[in-house]
Amino acid sequence: MERTLAFVGCRTSRERNAEGTGISVYEVYPSGAWQHIQTLEPLTNPSFLVLNKGQDRLYAVHGDENEVSAYRIDQKSGSLSPLNVQAGVGRNPVHLEFSRDGSSLVIAGYATGSLTVVPIAADGSLDAPSRLVMLEGRAGPHSVEQGASHPHQVPRYVTRTINSDWHIVPDKGLDTVFAVRWLSDGTSIVQGSRAREGAGPRHAAFHPDRPLIYVVNELDSTLTTWKLDASTGHLEALNTVSVIPGNYHEWTRAAGIAISPDGSTVYVTNRGHDTIATIALNSSTCLPTDIQWTPTQGKFPRFLCVGPDGKTLYVANENSHSIVQFALDPESGRPVPTGRRVETGSPVCIVFARIGQ
Repeated sequence: MERTLAFVGCRTSRERNAEGTGISVYEVYPSGAWQHIQTLEPLTNPSFLVLNKGQDRLYAVHGDENEVSAYRIDQKSGSLSPLNVQAGVGRNPVHLEFSRDGSSLVIAGYATGSLTVVPIAADGSLDAPSRLVMLEGRAGPHSVEQGASHPHQVPRYVTRTINSDWHIVPDKGLDTVFAVRWLSDGTSIVQGSRAREGAGPRHAAFHPDRPLIYVVNELDSTLTTWKLDASTGHLEALNTVSVIPGNYHEWTRAAGIAISPDGSTVYVTNRGHDTIATIALNSSTCLPTDIQWTPTQGKFPRFLCVGPDGKTLYVANENSHSIVQFALDPESGRPVPTGRRVETGSPVCIVFARIGQ
């Protein structure tokens, strides 16, 4: 009998005005209810998480620090136990992803403009960092947010038909989306494509069937559709739309992005406007058409994801310390509040696992 677990990363530091304490573990029941199992603490800003293919190891980067950590998942209880910690992965690591063969992690160092490869040992613990890529280019015009390279994510390009070794890296500081891959000799290929000036590319989602990548731009609150040549890593910008209403003129920053399993709808969170933008995609071109907005029922929605059933959407409201569940309407794709919420300190990431009992 399989059980579904949710692992929640958070902010913990005083500098972030945070109320989290560590990685929280929940069991998610078929009814949609969550039950708390464990909070592994104290940890400093375990802000982004990733699970291995076997779903028995969890890895976390520690925001504002210079570390990545590894944990074992007990297959009966679902609880976490530490394996080890490695430093030297770039200042303020903000995202991590597995290499195609699963033998290493690639980590985006926001403050250092770096991508660091960290090998994984046979027992799932982390070896010392081995390879480094420094991202280069022209900084964007924002005097505070774009002084240098700031890679914000490093997902590997995987769809229903393609399992590539390209890592897609939206760089908020350089107004550039990079495609990066490592060769067998340890060298790397880096392809960069410029976004709109001042856009601030942040996170990406991949269409499941088309060679299209949707990148949410943090600073100008837009969404750009890119076409990827998976053989060369070349990216071509096709379309850019706003993810906030035209009559909204207060402070806001776009943040998280997710795509429905069938590739019909993209979801983006807006911090400040505090909404989910539901962006319908044209069935022929897969470019954005209609956009609707749904309140997140919380403040500063940094992250969202589609649940493992493909029918629910979860939003992590960092500043109101809650995870809110929505049901996805099967006709329109719009999120509908279910009334379920989990109160937890400063949540910024959720990953789901299925374990055997």
